[in-house]
Amino acid sequence: MNKLQKKIPNRTELTKLIRDVPEEYQQHIQSMSLKMMQHPAYGQPYQWSTRDFEMGAPLGRGKFGRVYLARERTSNFIVAMKVMFKAELEKGNVQRQVLREIEIQTRLKHPNILRLLTWFHDDSRIYLALEIASEGELYKHLRNSPQRRFEEPRAAKYTYQVADALEYCHLNNVIHRDLKPENILLTSSDDVKLADFGWSAHTISNKRKTLCGTLDYLPPEMVDGHIYDHSVDHWCLGILCYEFLVGCAPFESNDNEKTYEKIRRLEVYYPSHMSSGAKDLISKVRNYN
Repeated sequence: MNKLQKKIPNRTELTKLIRDVPEEYQQHIQSMSLKMMQHPAYGQPYQWSTRDFEMGAPLGRGKFGRVYLARERTSNFIVAMKVMFKAELEKGNVQRQVLREIEIQTRLKHPNILRLLTWFHDDSRIYLALEIASEGELYKHLRNSPQRRFEEPRAAKYTYQVADALEYCHLNNVIHRDLKPENILLTSSDDVKLADFGWSAHTISNKRKTLCGTLDYLPPEMVDGHIYDHSVDHWCLGILCYEFLVGCAPFESNDNEKTYEKIRRLEVYYPSHMSSGAKDLISKVRNYN
């Protein structure tokens, strides 16, 4: 898997790029392309604004943002527009978290990662134009499933897709750090999209010590305040797979201290309906050290 690359074509590469175009169109396309390359804005990012989008029906809301269906006026391309008020972000002291999410998610391009297509802001709001995942949070589908859990083939498919997305993140020095069903979206083709990179970290050294994420998914080294690396995502993948198959996280408890203690002791109960293959997979990623 290659690392991210972005390159603007130049004049010398133009002939190579149009060689597969029918010969009768090549001269016209070459002439048009050369004119575009002479423009001072060629290769520069376009400054989007609310004028470029027609806002539609609300899709949902979170603690610091609201999401709307939106249409780009020129292309009619449909996006999910996340709108966050700067005052609310400042009040919640999460400005850095949002900027980190933008910085990381803009760079990631993988079929199982929700694309941040562009972003912009005005005096009072920040806008994130995201690709559509029309079936919403995977968490809702899990809770609405029979016995509040997925059958093993479905769980295996989702686990594989999330694992592939995480491998891509790690190759690009990104640790997600908050893997859970609420942060995974589902498309109309029944494929998952890893989302919500607000707690993610981009680090060349791949070593962190920040306590973050969701309590039921925390690995032992986070609980004990030790330094950790991208393997914390492997731990969370095992917990996620378990929740897919059982309907709850293995260390879930009404008391936070009891949850911490279960995590430290690696106290996991495997129900009888879980196959030996699933148990083996969860055990391997849980004991990644």
